[in-house]
Amino acid sequence: MKLKVKLFNKKLLKNYLAVLSFISLICSFVFIVVEIPDNCKMCVGIGFAFSLLTTYVIMWIIANCQKETTLNINNSTMVVKTGNIFEEDELKVIAFNEYFDTQVDNKIVADNTLNGIYIKSKINDVSELDKLIDTDVDLNKKVIQNNHIRANGKKKKYRLGTVFQNHDYLLTAFTKFDDDNRAYLSMNDYINFLLNFWNEIDIIYAGRSVSIPLLGSGITRFKEFTISEQELLELLIWSFKVSRIKFTYMSKVSIIIHKSKSDKINFFKLKED
Repeated sequence: MKLKVKLFNKKLLKNYLAVLSFISLICSFVFIVVEIPDNCKMCVGIGFAFSLLTTYVIMWIIANCQKETTLNINNSTMVVKTGNIFEEDELKVIAFNEYFDTQVDNKIVADNTLNGIYIKSKINDVSELDKLIDTDVDLNKKVIQNNHIRANGKKKKYRLGTVFQNHDYLLTAFTKFDDDNRAYLSMNDYINFLLNFWNEIDIIYAGRSVSIPLLGSGITRFKEFTISEQELLELLIWSFKVSRIKFTYMSKVSIIIHKSKSDKINFFKLKED
């Protein structure tokens, strides 16, 4: 077990005091009707103190082992949990590059990314998907450049945050690509992506739940700054908050953390923040 929550974490102590208050209330009623013999009071006191200590240690262990948390943001429900994006219900977000490339060759699209796995396992006819993307009227309004000098891959470059719906999958232009087909983002790019992305989700979701992977935790290179998985997650949550989108009951937003990244996420801290 990786220790992500300190032993004397402020929120953990606050939660413990709430539990302690409840236990004290129960004990007060019990001791009114139950009289403890004088020769047993010492043993009962030691046992009670040990029980309180054990309760705190158990709460601390649970906080460190936590793999899911639910947040209420703008009267919307957001669930952060460990899981598999492809096993989620309703709408699921898959990050593409700014060209919506579909060429899985480990040069343009790596086959071990969510992008590559989606194309290989969920798309029967890649050329048909390419045609749908290329001819979509709304999508073409978000083309910012036709990069004709690009040697491999598609030529149309889309605004970051652009979303194309393909059945129950939402494909989004997430990363920029350099001349060597390496995905990268600056902090400004990332913030702009998040704000544009939530605006597009607000238009599309239509009362359905949306599941999102931890965007940027894969092979994306962040220029001029380093960022941890925890910080990426907190930025994603912050951007949802400032977007003012409201997911009405029973729809919700879920951020899905791959099991390989779960040890890097302090789920307890999210509730604390």
